Amino acid sequence: MTISEMSQTLFYLIEQQANSEKAVTYLRQQTDAFQADPKIATFYRVFTALPRFVGKQPIQVPADMAFALERVRPGFTVTGWTLDRLARVWWLLQLPVDDQSTYVNTISQLFKAGELNELVALYSALPVLAYPEAWRFQATEGIRNNIADVQSAIMLHNPYPRDYFDEAAWNQLVLKAFFTDKDVTEITGLTKRKNARLAQTLADYAAERRAAGRSLPPHIEELM
Repeated sequence: MTISEMSQTLFYLIEQQANSEKAVTYLRQQTDAFQADPKIATFYRVFTALPRFVGKQPIQVPADMAFALERVRPGFTVTGWTLDRLARVWWLLQLPVDDQSTYVNTISQLFKAGELNELVALYSALPVLAYPEAWRFQATEGIRNNIADVQSAIMLHNPYPRDYFDEAAWNQLVLKAFFTDKDVTEITGLTKRKNARLAQTLADYAAERRAAGRSLPPHIEELM
């Protein structure tokens, strides 16, 4: 995947949304201004302000665009997103990547200060950010987060954990998904990442639930 190719694909999808003219104009203006004078303060300001200028309506993802996204970044999907979430992920791709330290630090500060919807966009963006290995710790923090929407952003329909989590982190993600009643069938790579330790952990968990007279979560037996 190249950052520029993903950026172009996401922007084309933004252009395809109904009544997106105002959003497209705003994004082009901000991009031109940021490229002319790439101040980090400007980058942060636009990231925070985006919902006010692009709106929060649910997006439509035509089949050809879903295919294009899958081709650029296997496993990546934006189905079910809102326009501000999409625009924020696109905006993150406008940050220059030539200096890894500056790039990682700039986005890390957003994770530290982000409110709910900003965090959802940030975790959703992990599969398409530069220097993917640099985000492992941040991604595992998303699993520990107790906000349901943030958990879902990293756990569900997100190929980053499949591609970059070690076995322990992956197993923790799956177990937390069962604990929090997520639909585990929406975990990207669930079957591919099956492993013996996970199977044993889930078997122990299932035994505890049976002993307590509780039913088993859907699909848990498929992983045991």
